[in-house]
Amino acid sequence: MAGKSKAKNKGRGSSSNAAESLDSNSKTVASSLAAKSSVGDASESLSNGTESHQSSTVDEVMDSKAEAANSSTATSKPAEAGEVQLYPISVKTQAGGKLELQLSPADSVMDIRQFLLDAPETCFFTCYDLILHTKDGSSHHLGDYNEISEVVDITHGGCSLEMVGALYDERSIRSHVHRARELLSLSTLHTSTSTLLALQSENTKQKSADAAKAEIPELDGSGFMEDVTGSLGNLTMPSTKKIDCLESLIFSSFNPPPSYRSLVGDLIYLDVVTLEGNKFCITGTTKAFYVNSSTGNILDSRPAKSNHEASTLIGLLQKLSPKFKKGFHEILNYKASAHPFENVQSLLPTNSWLGAHPIPDHKRDASRAEDAVTLSFGADLIGMQRDWNEELQACREFPHQTLHERILRNRALYKVSCDFVDAATNGAIGVINRCIPPLNPTDPEYLHMYAHNNIFFSFAVDAELRHVSNDHKSSVKSKVDHASEHSESSKTEVQGAASDVCAEALIADCEQATYASSNNDLKGTKAFQEADVTGLYNLAMAIIDYRGYRVVAQSIIPGILQGKSDSLLYGSMDNGKTICWNESFHSKVLEAAKHLHLKEHTVLDGSGNAFKLAAPVECKGIVGSDDRHYLLDLMRVTPRDANYPGSEARFCILRPELIASFYQAEAAERSSSKSETGDAVTVTKETDSQNGSAESVPNEEDKKPDAEETSTAADSLSEAMVLNPNVLTEFKLGGSEEEITADEEMVKKAGSYLMNVVLPKFVQDLCALEVSPMDGQTLTDALHSHGINIRYLGKVAEMTKHLPHLRDICTNEILVRSAKHILKDLLMESLDHDLGQTISHFLNCFIGNVLPKGGNASATKAQLANEHKAQQSSQSQNKTAKGHIKWGDGASANGQSAYMLLTSEKLWSYIQGFAQFKYQFELSDEARLGVKKITVVRNLCQKVGIKIAARKYDFEAAAPFQISDILDLQPVVKHSVPVCSEARDLMDTGKARLAEGMLSEAYVLFSEAFALLQQVTGPMHREVASCCRYLAMVLYHAGDIAGAIMQQHKELIINERCLGLDHPDTAHSYGNMALFYHGLNQTELALRHMSRTLLLLSLSSGPDHPDVAATFINVAMMYQDIGKMDTALRYLQEALKKNERLLGSEHIQTAVCYHALAIAFNCMRAYKLSLQNEKKTYDILVKQLGEEDSRTRDSENWIKTFQLREQQANVQKQKGQAVNAASAQEAVDFLRAHPELVQAFQAASLGTGKANRSSVNRSINSSMINEALPRGRGVDERAARAAAQVRKKAAARGHQMRPNAVPTQALPQLAHLLNIINPGVSTTQAQPNEYDKEPSTGLGSGSTSNGTVLTNESVDSAPVGLGTGLASLDSKKQKLKTKG
Repeated sequence: MAGKSKAKNKGRGSSSNAAESLDSNSKTVASSLAAKSSVGDASESLSNGTESHQSSTVDEVMDSKAEAANSSTATSKPAEAGEVQLYPISVKTQAGGKLELQLSPADSVMDIRQFLLDAPETCFFTCYDLILHTKDGSSHHLGDYNEISEVVDITHGGCSLEMVGALYDERSIRSHVHRARELLSLSTLHTSTSTLLALQSENTKQKSADAAKAEIPELDGSGFMEDVTGSLGNLTMPSTKKIDCLESLIFSSFNPPPSYRSLVGDLIYLDVVTLEGNKFCITGTTKAFYVNSSTGNILDSRPAKSNHEASTLIGLLQKLSPKFKKGFHEILNYKASAHPFENVQSLLPTNSWLGAHPIPDHKRDASRAEDAVTLSFGADLIGMQRDWNEELQACREFPHQTLHERILRNRALYKVSCDFVDAATNGAIGVINRCIPPLNPTDPEYLHMYAHNNIFFSFAVDAELRHVSNDHKSSVKSKVDHASEHSESSKTEVQGAASDVCAEALIADCEQATYASSNNDLKGTKAFQEADVTGLYNLAMAIIDYRGYRVVAQSIIPGILQGKSDSLLYGSMDNGKTICWNESFHSKVLEAAKHLHLKEHTVLDGSGNAFKLAAPVECKGIVGSDDRHYLLDLMRVTPRDANYPGSEARFCILRPELIASFYQAEAAERSSSKSETGDAVTVTKETDSQNGSAESVPNEEDKKPDAEETSTAADSLSEAMVLNPNVLTEFKLGGSEEEITADEEMVKKAGSYLMNVVLPKFVQDLCALEVSPMDGQTLTDALHSHGINIRYLGKVAEMTKHLPHLRDICTNEILVRSAKHILKDLLMESLDHDLGQTISHFLNCFIGNVLPKGGNASATKAQLANEHKAQQSSQSQNKTAKGHIKWGDGASANGQSAYMLLTSEKLWSYIQGFAQFKYQFELSDEARLGVKKITVVRNLCQKVGIKIAARKYDFEAAAPFQISDILDLQPVVKHSVPVCSEARDLMDTGKARLAEGMLSEAYVLFSEAFALLQQVTGPMHREVASCCRYLAMVLYHAGDIAGAIMQQHKELIINERCLGLDHPDTAHSYGNMALFYHGLNQTELALRHMSRTLLLLSLSSGPDHPDVAATFINVAMMYQDIGKMDTALRYLQEALKKNERLLGSEHIQTAVCYHALAIAFNCMRAYKLSLQNEKKTYDILVKQLGEEDSRTRDSENWIKTFQLREQQANVQKQKGQAVNAASAQEAVDFLRAHPELVQAFQAASLGTGKANRSSVNRSINSSMINEALPRGRGVDERAARAAAQVRKKAAARGHQMRPNAVPTQALPQLAHLLNIINPGVSTTQAQPNEYDKEPSTGLGSGSTSNGTVLTNESVDSAPVGLGTGLASLDSKKQKLKTKG
């Protein structure tokens, strides 16, 4: 079970391995940084990673230069310090062939089985035993859960493996058939868009007659992407190539085998139709597969032919059908040609909100139909159900003293947790679709509880009990109102007494089972899991939102459903009236509380008895029948938020991230105050000793108490900075009044710290672009990482309203979150056949303009104004106390579906009310008019799980969505899958080293984190993507751009799979990829990636965002480097407009734009404009950073440089005017002596078509023959023919031709002429519009267009971070060119 996860990290050593790029990259970095001894530590452990596949065409396209730079063979070599040594082991397959694996002694047998499943030669063998042969002749049978080191030491060599066929049983033969179907499908292959872009670029180059002269196209729509809706089709996953091998492969209707055939070994019957049209009935036995003689409706189990038999299904089909054999090999080759990461499955796949349009045809598929009919909602059809709780807790009990033990433990925990989330999601869908019967069917529907696949399911509903049937609604409502005043009981304890407890007792659970409490419970479970206290256990947990319902899934405490678990040992069942306490339990909870900064405190029960607790009162400590201590119902692990008083806000608690930040801030403050006090005492003692006071001289006995006091003070400091989770609640606290008051003040201080320190600092970071969210999800992640709850979103919106892009993101997020709750209410009220109509109607009300039937807009607004006043006076009419809408009563009274009552004006009224209640934010009508429609539709679909067709929508229409546009409704899942803390620590240290410029150390740390995560989570994890991103950055800064591209490509694939095709991180991955390709002079491919970047950024945030402006600057630099200055200036000017509009005219990013414009004008020799823009840069930097900042001084140096160049240009211009008259006659004489130059000039004037060039040539011609300028003269055909002859002769001699058709050998004469006309001006300078023909090196190239050499200091220190973008990129290009 656990080995499968690790097995993803390795593969066949004999095949070309993309993960070897990490090892080769380490050599490159080592040679670049002179740090060979430390680079390869962790990367060698990956030299046989998941990426084991044959050399691929795609990799040749993506990494052609990387392969040339990093080509090396992976051979066995002595292990360096920290390396995992791999040893070659030969394997004899069932078919008699041989292959070689690179194995480590720590590999398990399950790992080896996974390696063999990945190898093309053995991928279809599933039922076999492994025999290990040693060099001394002994043989060992390997059990699946053994490590190789437990059986034999392979380090001595001479070992080999043999695959020996085993007997099938009913379970294994079904698994074998499932594996065969999986191999015949390409649905598991996910091709990256970056891979397709590289292939398109390669095809374009091959089709071009001259790739070097191929015109680089401009980005679509100038890249401004104002209309993103037309590009939605480009955001869907490209369709997978279809390779047919069979017509059909289905389970035969002869199944199950009759008893008399079962007694002789028959297990299964299959019906197969080949591409040749032949039909076969195949019998699967315990030993093999063979074709039987059945032809009609009667089973004939006799073998049809003796040679139609094989040990595997794939082997038999290859014998039966030549077309199958050919197609199967094509499938294997196609999978092998893909990037290795594109074949790896994600354990936690993300939802896609866009589906293919037009909708592909739904074709017959018998295999798919069988899977749907046998759908078990996550349970295994054959064999025992998995005991999720036992698996999870057993994994937690794994030893974890050494690094290898921790890797095994973390890998097992991650795999089990991911499997649980998958099973819980499928089970929740079955619960909501009413396919799984409840444990308590006689209770109201909203109180139903379910046990399926050893997972307990319950609904998280609101206290108003809107889902109670009409028969119970009034009675239950009154009981809830009464019960909510007294107590909250545990939904988990209800598990054990589901059949005994009446509905009245269960009603109180609804207060606790709200959306907020379930979120808090999940956060509390995560917190205790990360504390990882030995002997204290938590349940596996997941929250599934689907069709408007929220289902909480938990693993089941052993014995609780059978009533065998012990009674409550810790916490309270009745809201503090009676409290249970156990010394052993309390000691474990207290240890966890130290990690969570919670205080041990005294609580009084209803009888006045005092108990010491270190957790919230309502938590439950239960000992299961397995004698493990379980702690659950952790809704209030952190203290209450003092900024939200009142009983209705009792689940408004502080986030764990804020508690950690507050603890660090308090520790820093107290330590600084202590040090100041100590310094004062030291000064006093020194003064006293100088005065000769005998009493002031301390002796040895005096010093010892001082040291003891210091350590005691540190302990007391730690103890003083803990928080009591039960203050500011209805529970009775024990202890003195002073202690209670101090605890309350500490919690209030934490709330004040959030309001007065964290929030302003977060807003400051937003304004300074230190934190730059692109959409609602990244904004939410940023808030949570800073410890800010989402309920503060309204305050953040108010504090950032002066910045348009932040105001829009915050407003849109509030708008979408409010609409989400209303849509969920609608979905819960909708019948199964109304779901598509409900969603499309809601989206039309949300985006379009839906009016009530038979009404007009003016009447609707007046009616809604009256309704809004009535709602404010009596919320129970149309809205619940928590802002949720009641639809059912009104809809049923009119005989209409609930969604039909909704109009655009009514929906907006509800959204405004919810936003005011939840976020204390007033949504104005301007916000409604200025909403970015495609952005909010995307955000809403992602939050609710809606998938719409990827077509162009007319958002100006009254009803832009149709029912056919709604393709799917998917579950949205929150889970508590553990993370690898060690890898996170390594990455944090690596980031610090990278910031310090210590590239070698940073590379080692990121490589170790990458290796660790690969073994724990496999490659498909966002943390692995983060490692690849930082590895790419290190390689890029080390000069290995090819290696950086390889790592960046991995990050891009992972982000597309784990985060989504249009996630902002995916967009930034494309941007980085573009910069790296540009660094290798593949500008056309770089611009393709930049176009994708702009599309994704515009979709997530809209075109108005500073990141879009920054991307424009990078695009402009690329066009500048290829000489397209007009296009570059358009992008720079657009970026300047955006930054001035979004950030203001005095923001640092605006200064970046001015500096980029200055560099662009410098390349065009418009030094006066360069000087003007750089002065604006300097003024902004002086105001924002001061004159002493290094960036300000760099800008000042640029100003001096531009001034000098302008002066030089003026001097040269004056010299040219002075000598013009004197040299005119000499030039005429020279041209009379060389008439071929006159013909060349005339041809050039015809070729360029420019009036100024033509007039110059005609002037020279007329001066030669002493006649006036010709008027109305046609084309000189003789000159054109002469120019053509010149070109032919030059081409025949192999001479290079200039754009003006003058051969290179004619340049000395032309140079002599130009020196006569304009002495003091170089030939390069004399050619007009040169920047249109040759690329300018731009910023950071080391030289300018007029030949002035810039120092490295001026290049590397380009103002405000430009040097970290294309500036440093250009310097890397120059290094590559020099090496070449």
